[in-house]
Amino acid sequence: MQVNVSNTAGQPVSQLEVNDRLFNIPVNTAVMHQAMVCQLNNARQGTRDTKTRGEVAGSTKKLYPQKHTGRARRGSAKSPLLRGGGIVFGPHQRDYHQSLNKKMRSLALRSALSSKVKEDRLIIVDSLDLVSNRTKEMVGVLKNLGINRRALFVTTAMTENLALASRNVQGIKVISLGSLNLVDLLNYEVLVMTAAAVRRAEEIWGGAAPAAPAEVKDKE
Repeated sequence: MQVNVSNTAGQPVSQLEVNDRLFNIPVNTAVMHQAMVCQLNNARQGTRDTKTRGEVAGSTKKLYPQKHTGRARRGSAKSPLLRGGGIVFGPHQRDYHQSLNKKMRSLALRSALSSKVKEDRLIIVDSLDLVSNRTKEMVGVLKNLGINRRALFVTTAMTENLALASRNVQGIKVISLGSLNLVDLLNYEVLVMTAAAVRRAEEIWGGAAPAAPAEVKDKE
């Protein structure tokens, strides 16, 4: 599949033949959802904890007799009904980790990339080398590329100028290819990749190209 390549001025410079196994597969929304839930759960710390009435420090002595006081029936001061008592059904420490096999993770990522192509939300640029670290230059790049929505920039290596010029632009995130993940692909509407990042992504997730059939020679 042929995809246009532009420069940071928004001018088309060439065309790039991309791997169909990475950018042109049927979108599997079920696997994408499962992978997204897995990633979000694995990002949770699960360290919140509350004390039950059995863990709260305090006396277990009954506050006053059960009967003949005309008051409510009270147990110890650690009762959940009293201030400073235990918490009922509160959160406790737990592990939210989920596992997902390598093939499903790869399929989810390739489905997300293919959906960007099908929705015409993938922009490939020849490079993202900025001459300065001024925010104004990054804003100019966005204007030249016609980007007015949340955008994710992916490059092979993060440069200092690119990091400094983009950090104050709202709705923009710049990452290296090694940090590419499904949640970012779904959260940002436009995906901007350098040509080098596309080639490297094809090496990682595109799979080996099918071998050409060997020529059969006629027997003499």
